Amino acid sequence: MSIPADILRGHTDAVILNVLRQGDSYGYEIARLIYDESGGEIDVTEATIYIAFRRLEKSGYITSYWGDEGGGARRRYYKITESGLKKHAELAHEWQGVERILSKLIGGALRD
Repeated sequence: MSIPADILRGHTDAVILNVLRQGDSYGYEIARLIYDESGGEIDVTEATIYIAFRRLEKSGYITSYWGDEGGGARRRYYKITESGLKKHAELAHEWQGVERILSKLIGGALRD
């Protein structure tokens, strides 16, 4: 089962911030990590990742720098800021509430 992209929409920032909480990374690596960790059920395009990077950087939640790889093309790495850590905590808390409510509305008993 492949998860439709619109399910992830609105949560891309939280996913990216969570990845960056664990260490600096770049677009392709994050897209691959999402694919692998979801068991291949979520395939986020690099374009989606880079659009989120621009939004997150403009908001001050991440910063970027050029890597210093020996051969091949240089990669632009992204790093979470203190503000980004706080934003991730907010988004994670919001998600927990949404998950609880949707679980009840979609799969639980509505009238007790």
